Amino acid sequence: MDRAALADFLKSRRDALLPEDVGLSPGLRRRVSGLRRDEVALLAGMSVDYYTRLEQARGPQPSEQLLGSLARALRLSYDERDYVFRLADRNPPLRTFPDTHVAPALLRVLDRLEDTPALVLSALGETLAQNRLAKLLLGDHSRFTGHARSSVYRWFTDPAERSIYPAGDQERQGRAQVAGLRVAVSGNTAGARNVVEALLHRSREFDRIWKSHAVATRFADHKTLLHPELGEIEVDCQTLYSEDRGQALLVLTAPPRSEGAQKLGLLAVIGQQRFTPDR
Repeated sequence: MDRAALADFLKSRRDALLPEDVGLSPGLRRRVSGLRRDEVALLAGMSVDYYTRLEQARGPQPSEQLLGSLARALRLSYDERDYVFRLADRNPPLRTFPDTHVAPALLRVLDRLEDTPALVLSALGETLAQNRLAKLLLGDHSRFTGHARSSVYRWFTDPAERSIYPAGDQERQGRAQVAGLRVAVSGNTAGARNVVEALLHRSREFDRIWKSHAVATRFADHKTLLHPELGEIEVDCQTLYSEDRGQALLVLTAPPRSEGAQKLGLLAVIGQQRFTPDR
């Protein structure tokens, strides 16, 4: 591990970013031209002390997961990400489809979306990044591991995944999930095939829909979502793809002055507060 080179590179990338580049408020009386160490640590989900030790060339060897988080926090390109992995004496992730390293161009757009829910998804429906409103509306998906990182897998194995949709729309949503998974399988990805095999063993419903052989990538849609405090929220879904179409930035919006827009605005205010008693 080349601690000195890693420290210099991390500092150079931190200095090159402004708070607004990563969706943070610049605040007043900043004493550094780029990001502060605590801001990078916050974005990467690590302690300030740990990140500080890395920049001072005295930290332990970072894990692959931590390096990936740093690469996203510092908005590194694929080449820069691989360089950081090599400096830390780790093997860079294979550039397979789909790749869990968020495309920098999509992240830049996500950083600027503060007033509407938005998230970056892989072809398997893995949430790679979410903004605050997406977490409030859809839940924080970073807690999922293994096959459960895929929204398709959760749809057929975890009843809670469906609770955000009205009962009358769940069949349509399930079929759309399976059709999208077939697209991922056609991309010759082991991850997609593994999810299919796991679901064929666990879900008769999935097996039934899978045999219909529907194939479609569908993110653009009009949806009604259910929120425990605000009730039904109607939104339009629009998608921006990465250059290789391996990732998609999904943006949920409502027409200006509509009831949906009012509820999204209220969601931003109430956050995770609960007003109705648990049943």
